[in-house]
Amino acid sequence: MRKDSRLSRMLHILIHMDHMDEPATSDHIAIILQTNPVVVRRTMGCLRDKGYVTSVKGHGGGWRLNVALADITLLDIHNALGESSVFTIGLSDENTECLIEKAVNRELANALKASEDLLLARFGEVSLDKLAI
Repeated sequence: MRKDSRLSRMLHILIHMDHMDEPATSDHIAIILQTNPVVVRRTMGCLRDKGYVTSVKGHGGGWRLNVALADITLLDIHNALGESSVFTIGLSDENTECLIEKAVNRELANALKASEDLLLARFGEVSLDKLAI
């Protein structure tokens, strides 16, 4: 299963954008991320919808950071990207009447939920300026 790297990739780009004098075009960001500009526009659109970046069309246009890095947390970007879970571990549901499967699923679900809560709380404590070098 492929890992979802949108969070780390967008954190990377937002910190770069903080150092840029000019707007970052989707083409330029795509080169940095080694992806397609359409993917960049779609993903950056999620951040624009939450107010973290702005975009200007046409010659000289591109993406600009709209909020100071100190005012953006990892959790903010995670939420803006619409991620539902930080883990890709799935639960078995093939034998939903099996008591053992139910017990295993219950314990795994509880452990995953506790881990996710802890991780997301930590995300909320880390602002992007702490990552910038």
